[in-house]
Amino acid sequence: MSRVLTVGAAQLGPIQRGDGRAVAVGRMLDLMARAHARGCDVVVFPELTLTTFFARWYMEDQAEIDSWFEREMPGPETQPLFDAARAMGLGFSLGYAELAEEAGGVRRYNTAILVDKTGTIVGKYRKVHLPGHAEYDPERKFQHLEKRYFEVGDLGFPVWRTLGGVFGMCICNDRRWPETYRVMGLQGVEMVLLGYNTPTENALSDEPENLRMFHSDLSMQAGAYQNGTWVVGVAKAGTEDGHPMLGGSVIIAPTGEIVARCETLDDELITAECDLDDCAFIKETVFNFAAHRRTEHYRLIAERTGAVPPD
Repeated sequence: MSRVLTVGAAQLGPIQRGDGRAVAVGRMLDLMARAHARGCDVVVFPELTLTTFFARWYMEDQAEIDSWFEREMPGPETQPLFDAARAMGLGFSLGYAELAEEAGGVRRYNTAILVDKTGTIVGKYRKVHLPGHAEYDPERKFQHLEKRYFEVGDLGFPVWRTLGGVFGMCICNDRRWPETYRVMGLQGVEMVLLGYNTPTENALSDEPENLRMFHSDLSMQAGAYQNGTWVVGVAKAGTEDGHPMLGGSVIIAPTGEIVARCETLDDELITAECDLDDCAFIKETVFNFAAHRRTEHYRLIAERTGAVPPD
């Protein structure tokens, strides 16, 4: 049976603070229709797809903060996405701010879900590596308050056997950490779906935009190659509420090669035919974990160097 999936990376241009969820959903539906017309099996949307990147503002009013969160998924405003997925036979992944009532309390996460071709949620991931800070910082060019508004994800890095392959998810800053890919790689992941909202400038330095794009690509390409997996990285792009976003959405092969890239800072769909069987060569040769990975030696070296105290 063929294991070739046609994958769409659905980059979104800016979503302004005054744009309601209906605006975002309408644009997403248009991108889904384009993906369906191109024969896609699954389409991937960015981090916090439904709203502007609200973590750039300092807010104290909890009601105002919670207005950016989804209390149910799907809800009345997002149900059309699930209806379209079912009608088109198209899977999708999207990121959103999740407000969850769990263990007798209210929890808030930066979340992504995976939806299959029947419009059913088959996977959920909550962002682990939260960047930024928790309180207003006057030294920054702009704020990045994810640590204020979100809790660290509590679901780990699971994988799901769906759509004919083994899928994982992560979000934005997660892509920069090798552990993200390795934990999924150890579970046999064949495609990592990730969304991001990355500004073109660093709030604490004069790091140039081209270096930021290089680091974004490098992180995803290394994760793909070192774990023998496809990686689909999808950005928010353009100037959002006066803040330029990086863009640069990509589809990356298990060899680490970029096979498709967005060229604009607007809503844009790129697609690629991704053969999940291409993962096997990397997994069975240079990164054959069972044959070559030596965790016992890593611990021994760490103990000898003092990086980890002995048991």
